[in-house]
Amino acid sequence: MDFSIPHDTQLMLDLIREFMEKEVYPLEQHFLNEPPEVFQPRLDALREKVKQMGLWGPAQPKEYGGLELPLTDFALVSEILGTSPLGHYVFGTQAPDAGNIEILHKYGTPEQKERWLRPLVEGKIRSCFSMTEVEMPGSNPVYMETTAVKDGDDYVINGQKWYTTAADGAAFAIVMAVTNPDAPPYQRASMIIVPADTPGFDIVRNINIMGHKGGGYFSHAEILYHSCRVPQSNLLGPEGAGFRIAQERLGPGRIHHTMRWLGVAKRALDEMVSYAVRRPMAPGQALADKEIVQAWIAESAAEIAAARALTLQTAWRIEHLGWKETRQGISMIKFLVANTMQRVVDRALQVHGGLGMTDDTILAYFYRHERAARIYDGADEVHKVSLAKRILKPYREQIEATRKVLR
Repeated sequence: MDFSIPHDTQLMLDLIREFMEKEVYPLEQHFLNEPPEVFQPRLDALREKVKQMGLWGPAQPKEYGGLELPLTDFALVSEILGTSPLGHYVFGTQAPDAGNIEILHKYGTPEQKERWLRPLVEGKIRSCFSMTEVEMPGSNPVYMETTAVKDGDDYVINGQKWYTTAADGAAFAIVMAVTNPDAPPYQRASMIIVPADTPGFDIVRNINIMGHKGGGYFSHAEILYHSCRVPQSNLLGPEGAGFRIAQERLGPGRIHHTMRWLGVAKRALDEMVSYAVRRPMAPGQALADKEIVQAWIAESAAEIAAARALTLQTAWRIEHLGWKETRQGISMIKFLVANTMQRVVDRALQVHGGLGMTDDTILAYFYRHERAARIYDGADEVHKVSLAKRILKPYREQIEATRKVLR
C-alpha cells in the first residue's frame, strides 16, 4: 500500500488547509454565539468562495459538479475539513447529504436524479436521512416499526423517527421503512424519498443535544410520519433492499466520519499545545513545562498517528477490495478513532482548565457534540462484538474440525 500523496493532491490539501485557517476558523465564534438564521449568510458566502476556487464537493460525482475524489484522497480532505464543525458544510460534502448523494447516484432513477440529486450536489437544497427510531434499538436496523404500506400507486408511511440530522430546512428525507413485513429480516425494509412538504411529514422538535438545540443544518430532529403519502416511484432501488443499501452507505461513510474525527483530534491537540506553551504557571514557567502535560501531548500525538494509519489503510482496502472485504477494518476504526478523539479532546479541555468549559474556544463544542461518535453508526459495543466474532470464527472452526477427526 502506497500512501504517498500525489503532487496535485498535496497542492489541493494545502489550499484547503489555508482556506480553513484563514476563512473558516474565524467564523467559529459567530457560529457559537449567533442564531442560525443570522449566521447562515456568512456560511453561504464562504460556500460561494469555495465554488469559485473549484473545490466544491470533493466526494461528489463529477457529472453533477463535484470533484469525485478517490476515497483515500477524500479521506485526506475530510481530515482537514474535520478540524472545524463548519468545514464539511462549507465545502459541500457534509453528512447526511454526502451519503444520500451516494444512494441517489447509485440507485436513483433518471427522474429522481434530476429532481433531487443535481440540486443536492450543487448545494441548492439539503436533505436528511430518517432511519433511527425513538422506541427501537438503533444498533439493530432490522428491528423497525415505521411502515410503508402500498395503497394504489402510493406508499402510506406511518412511524416515528429521531436523530434525523439536518431535517430542519431540508427539502426531502430518505426514509427507511418496512415494506415487506413477512420477508426475511434483512429484506423487510426499503428506502423511500419523502419530500419535506408532504402532508404527514411533521417535525416534532429539534432535539436538545447536551443543552444545544441548534437549528437549520446544525440540528437533529424528531419526525412523525402520519399517513404520509408518496408515490411508489419514490422508491430507491429494489423494494426490500433498504438494509443492504444502508450498509453500503454506512461502510464507506465510516471513513468519512473517522477522518473527520481525526481532524477534530488534531485540532484539539493543536489547541492544547499552543495553549500550554503560552499559559504561565509561575514566573519563568509555562504549563507546557509540566511533565503530566507533556505526557498528554505525547500520548495524543502517538494515538492520533496510529488511528490515522489504520484509517488510511482501511480506506485503501475499501477502494481496492470493496467494503464487504474490509468489514473487519471498518469495525476497528469506528471504535478506535472515536475513542482516540474523545481522549484527545478531553485532555485538551483539561489543559485549558476553566477556559475549556466555555465557548471561547471550540473545545467545549467538540466535547458536547462528538461524544455521540461512540454511539451513532453502530455503538462501540456492537462493532467490538462484530469484530470479535469474525476473529473467533476460524479458531472455532479449527477446533470443531479437530473434534470431528477425533470422534
